[in-house]
Order: sequence, then C-alpha cells, then structure tokens
Amino acid sequence: MDWMIMYMPIAGVKIFWPGLVLIGFAVGTIGGFFGMGGAWMVTPGLNILGFPMAFAIGTDMAHIAGKSMVSTMRHSKFGNVDYKLGLVMIVGTMAGIEVGAQIVMVLERLGSVESVVRWVYVGLLALIAWLVFYDYYKATQKKKQGDVGEHGAEGITWYKTLHKIKIPPMMHFKAAGFTCSAWLPITASFVTGVLAGFLGIGGGLIRMPALVYLIGCPTHIAVGTDLFEVMISGLYGAFTYAIKGRIEIVAVFVMLTGAAIGAQIGTVATKYAKGYGIRIAFGIAVLCCMISIVLKEFKFNQAAAVLILGTIGVICAYIVKIMIQGAIEELHEKKSGNATVKAVH
Repeated sequence: MDWMIMYMPIAGVKIFWPGLVLIGFAVGTIGGFFGMGGAWMVTPGLNILGFPMAFAIGTDMAHIAGKSMVSTMRHSKFGNVDYKLGLVMIVGTMAGIEVGAQIVMVLERLGSVESVVRWVYVGLLALIAWLVFYDYYKATQKKKQGDVGEHGAEGITWYKTLHKIKIPPMMHFKAAGFTCSAWLPITASFVTGVLAGFLGIGGGLIRMPALVYLIGCPTHIAVGTDLFEVMISGLYGAFTYAIKGRIEIVAVFVMLTGAAIGAQIGTVATKYAKGYGIRIAFGIAVLCCMISIVLKEFKFNQAAAVLILGTIGVICAYIVKIMIQGAIEELHEKKSGNATVKAVH
C-alpha cells in the first residue's frame, strides 16, 4: 500500500493520493454541472486527508482556478458563457469580497467569528434551498394552469421586475439574451461577493441563484458564466496564497488529473439536463451541505463528513447517469435520422 502514499514537499506531509484524485474528479463533475467552484467540498476534504488548514485553503484555491478554466473552456464551446456579463460582475465581486473579509476581521477581534460565520452560512443555505424548491413548485403550478412563456413555465421571476429599472448605462448581454441596467449585475455581484468574502467560499454557491433569479440568466448560461467568474477569483486567490507559500503544487496537479475528466463529464451533462433538473439537484446539494454544517456546529463531526461525502458521491453518480443517458438518446436519434435519409434516397 506504500505506493498509494505520496509525500508533499512544501506542506511536509504524506497523503493518500487516490483520495486527491477522487476529490478532484468529484469537484470537476459537480462544478462543471452546477457552475460552482466547490470550495465547500475541497477544503474540508484536504484537511481530512492530512493537510494543515492553511495549505488546504491555498491548494484548494489553485485547484479550483485550474478546474474552472477547463470547465469554462468546455462551456464556451457550447455557447454557455456570457463573457461580457461575467466581466461586468467581476467589478462588484472583487469589491464585495474585500468588504466581506473586513467584516470577518472585525468579528475576529470581537472573538465571535466561528459561530457567527457558521450560522450565517446555515441561514443562507436554507434561503437558497427554499428559493430553489419554491421556484420549482411555482413553475409546476403554472405548467398545470397552462401559463407557459417562451422559456417554458417559470417559477420565481423577480428578474422581470428588476429589468424594468432603467438606470444608465443600459447594457445588452447577447449570450444571456437580455438587456438591463449595468447596475443590476454589479449590485447583485457585490452582495454575493460580500457573502463570499464573509463565508470564505468562492461564491458560486451564492452567485448561481443570483444569476438565475435576480439577473435573469437561463440556467445553462448561469452555470458557464459563474464558472468564468470562479476561474478569475480562483486565480487571484491562488496568487495571494502562492506568495504566502501555502500552496502544495504537487497536490494541485494530482487533483487536476481527476478534475479534468470530471469537468468534461459535468459540462457535457448540462447539455442533456433540463433547467429544472439542474436546479433541483443543486437545491438538494445545498440542503445536505446546510445539514452537515449544523451537525459540525454541534460536534457530530463524523456524521457531517459522512453526509457531505455521501451527497457528493450520489450527485456525481446522478450527473454521470444524465450524461450517459443523454449521449445514448442522441446516438439513437442520429441513427434514426440517417436511416430516414437513406430511406428517402
């Protein structure tokens, strides 16, 4: 079994390298499908494998940047990235992250940062899960009543009200397919940036719902555009941690081996998943993440780890199933089409 143990020269620890590959694969698959960086999975996972927390965070940042680059390039080929919207939102995101970090510094001086951050995280995840499931419920009700628009039955449509705000400059986002005040994506990204900086996460977990419900992005465009933002914020985070000497570059490359495969699977699966299929799976992931944090707060560490790792495993299997089923159906359709063409000729 010695061949499964790898020495990490910068962190000075010995690590079970297949665990790194599995973490990379899971985050690549889930990130490519949901548009999340996956910091909520990677940092605890690396810490459990034996990395000191500072190295776990720094290595996570570098890995997320690399993985998001692979996913963004793949989504770009499908036309799922609105680069203009992503660049506009980066302005608000960067400013918001700095404000969030300063709030953490104040709470740290007061000695109450740990508990406050955890409970804010729980409240936020509960809100996101409620939004996702309430949105699905409303869309289902509208579908039953025959209230179907050009994008199908929609649940929460707050973005329609927000699009009526005409504060200049007005901007058209071609890939996302809407025109709105530039201040809408900047404000939304600033608020999500504050929460990301405060909670110490990449922001994808918060920004994805904001893109869908507040800004009005179709789900597949929200996934690709969010990954583009995660890539840029990840590169910035990797740079700062590299300067501090807290990135284990060997672990990054080992994880990227798994992530490169996972990101392809997750991204291709979005092609075959319906918008609400992606959202419901996202809502379940958020709900399980929230419960695991509550368990951790009350010192049920083992139960928290089992829940989050089990959730990741099940969702990965679900995404792989979607991709395989979709690919098989597409092949059948192509064969049927070719057979019809031959019959005509």
